[in-house]
Amino acid sequence: IGPSYGTWPNSTISESHLLRENYTFLAYYQHSSPVAAMFILAYTFIFLMCVIGNILVCFIVVKNRQMRTVTNMFILNLAISDLLVGIFCMPTTLVDNLITGWPFDNTMCKMSGLVQGMSVSASVFTLVAIAVERFRCIVHPFRQKLTLRKALVTIAIIWVLALLIMCPAAITLTVTREEHHFMVDTYNNSYPLYSCWEAWPETGMRRIYTTVLFSHIYVAPLALIIVMYARIAFKLFKSVAPAHGQEEPEGRKVSRRKAKVINMLIIVALFFTLSWLPLWTLMLMMDYGQLSEGQLHLVTVYVFPFAHWLAFFNSSANPIIYGYFNENFRRGFQEAFRAPICSFHCHHLHHHGPYTPRTHGILFGARNRVFTHTRASDSPPASESGPLAPRRTGVHAWDS
Repeated sequence: IGPSYGTWPNSTISESHLLRENYTFLAYYQHSSPVAAMFILAYTFIFLMCVIGNILVCFIVVKNRQMRTVTNMFILNLAISDLLVGIFCMPTTLVDNLITGWPFDNTMCKMSGLVQGMSVSASVFTLVAIAVERFRCIVHPFRQKLTLRKALVTIAIIWVLALLIMCPAAITLTVTREEHHFMVDTYNNSYPLYSCWEAWPETGMRRIYTTVLFSHIYVAPLALIIVMYARIAFKLFKSVAPAHGQEEPEGRKVSRRKAKVINMLIIVALFFTLSWLPLWTLMLMMDYGQLSEGQLHLVTVYVFPFAHWLAFFNSSANPIIYGYFNENFRRGFQEAFRAPICSFHCHHLHHHGPYTPRTHGILFGARNRVFTHTRASDSPPASESGPLAPRRTGVHAWDS
């Protein structure tokens, strides 16, 4: 899906050929320079957000043993799948939206479609797993909780399901040359036009497969997420009032913590819905809608790039949503960004001595506070797991 000027030899088309056949010439680049620059900046922004944010999430969970709870394992898997979305989906989709045609071979066509589909599917399924785990911890706190081993088995099942649901696409994806269609670059050189597309035996089969993907990767996960988070919100809303004998200021603190949890759940479900809705709407329109040639061109060249960007933005924002609303991840992010500064000061202290006792205390005191607090809030009781699991101590249940 990218410009490869040396991939095809220049085509020399004689006047006699032009007289005998009707040829279609397409621009090598689909957009003008300003529009292309806007797309490149927008995609680069979410790519950097996605890669940096999800790598930090992986680093925080893997580095700190106390962070390896059941829910955090699912968040780690979400970060890995979102990272794959960023690495394998964003650059190729950007170039595909800028360039006409497919300059790579058939294997690359199949592999790119399979990896992209699997990473997106795994990301969506992991969101469902997180919702289910939080539902079990908050709505049914006394039921048996998932162990880390069961969580890892669930993650393996997620990737197997993602592979199975994307196999038909990988099998049918193929590269074909478009007869009598050529691309023309800015130097007036012409190139054959190749396309990477799903070659189904019948057109109706492609529609059925699109419908299956829509129901299994969007509608069903969204329905489960909404149901689970609605039950969680209702459970928390019922217990907003302070406990009997509890002081009013402390009761208000508990209420604020619960409201923050409810806000996070609403944002996650709403953001997932809005991010993926335009792209799925366009894909259904392409299969079921009778679009004219002009409408098809407008949708393909301008609307699809924005819909892809919005869907990918969900993968970039997940670390922000889960990190901002989760106290331990927020401390982990702060610690990660503080590490280079601490390294500089530690080096200076070693060679030149401390500036003042206060500076030394801030640098190392903050680091110790992070790990001490993380251990306290992320080591759940034996019967409970997950950062949102209610503790029987009441107030501190909402800190994590």
